[in-house]
Amino acid sequence: MNTAAAITPAARWSWPPLLRASVVLHVLVLLTMLVWPLLWPWALALLVANHAVIVLGGLWPRADWLGPNLLRLPAAAAARGEVALTIDDGPDPVLTPAVLDLLDAAGARATFFCIAERAERHPELVRDIIQRGHSVQNHSLRHRHTFSLLGPRGYARELAASQAVLTRLTGQVPRYFRAPAGLRNPFLDPVLHRLGLTLASWTRRGFDTRERDPHRVLARLSRGLAGGDILLLHDGHAARTAEGTPVVLAVLPPLLALLRERGLSAVTLSQACLERDPNPPTR
Repeated sequence: MNTAAAITPAARWSWPPLLRASVVLHVLVLLTMLVWPLLWPWALALLVANHAVIVLGGLWPRADWLGPNLLRLPAAAAARGEVALTIDDGPDPVLTPAVLDLLDAAGARATFFCIAERAERHPELVRDIIQRGHSVQNHSLRHRHTFSLLGPRGYARELAASQAVLTRLTGQVPRYFRAPAGLRNPFLDPVLHRLGLTLASWTRRGFDTRERDPHRVLARLSRGLAGGDILLLHDGHAARTAEGTPVVLAVLPPLLALLRERGLSAVTLSQACLERDPNPPTR
């Protein structure tokens, strides 16, 4: 099920259906081997297929097989014509201020998924993001390439440390987490639950960390663009155009103009997922 609303942690974490089914399958395979040992090739094939599906669920950033995953804004936000711009991998001392200026000029708000170690090196940028009305959320402590290979303790250390850093710098406790490159494994969801974090992915992305042509990035982001979309760009690890301009700076102005043309407004994830009365009382 693709989650399109704010995800409120339950009192207790529960196993996702895929993992519950996996446990049942392992028990059935074990019983089958005890009764019909000659069926071991079929039993092995079933287990290999099962583990392949679990691995795919971790390698596919938009999958929700391993736990809840915010892929779109709630229906109420979509009806209001809201879109969430999410900007990853910063803060960057050169790019982030320029991104903030472009957002300010358009009256747009964005969610910055910050790497905590970078945030700690540039606390003034993090404070500036908050002061300009944007949101800072958790994008891990180090953005390590082996993030999807961590176990429960590794995830707990990484995310708790990142939460502590970002909370101290912003005065606000992050509510959303985005995995580095969107990759993860079954051990992540229970850690997110304990920390009160919601996994947030995206509706569409521009691949602006490797695509140097801003027209292609814009085309990917704008194709079918509508209220409720969550868009992914980067102010860290940004690719550059042939002229040396960071792609995010070339894409944001036409993207923000397109939002205005379509009557859409760019808001933070927290703003979009906050339940609001669509018909507030007037005085």
